[in-house]
This record gives sequence, C-alpha cells and structure tokens, in this order.
Amino acid sequence: MLGGKWKLVLLWYLSEQPRRFGEINRCFPEMTQSMLTKQLRELEQDKLVHREVYKEVPPKVEYSLTELGEKFFPIIETMFEWGEKYLDN
Repeated sequence: MLGGKWKLVLLWYLSEQPRRFGEINRCFPEMTQSMLTKQLRELEQDKLVHREVYKEVPPKVEYSLTELGEKFFPIIETMFEWGEKYLDN
C-alpha cells in the first residue's frame, strides 16, 4: 500500500487540506506528472485517498484523505517523529 518514494509524502501533504492536482504537482516539481498520477491512483485504489471530480469547465479535481487515510495519519506522524529523533543522533 505504501511502497514507493512518494506515497507517504503525498499522504502527509493531503492531510493538511484537500488539494487540486496542479497544486500537488507544483509542490513536488521533482516528481513527474505521470508518476504523480500513478501514485494518486494507487492511493485511491487502496482507499486512502478520495478523488472528487467537479463538473465544471475546466474540470476541477480535488484529492483528500478518506476516513481510512485519516485513521492512518497518526502512524505517519509517529514515523516522522521517530525519523526526527533518529536524524538528531
């Protein structure tokens, strides 16, 4: 579910608020657009991320954490805290 370089980072970023695709893409310029799409689709398939499509012109798509994703977030925070302590030593 969380394999790969970007999934934990994306979950962390989406935990703050729902984000549009372009906003996510601009925040991570070192990630290709195709990789971002792939990672978001996999997170959506794993039910950690929700994709909301608004019927507008131009189309608006927002990504947010699902209930399952929100329940997983404390684990990500704990991993971050552990990493901070480990890097300080």
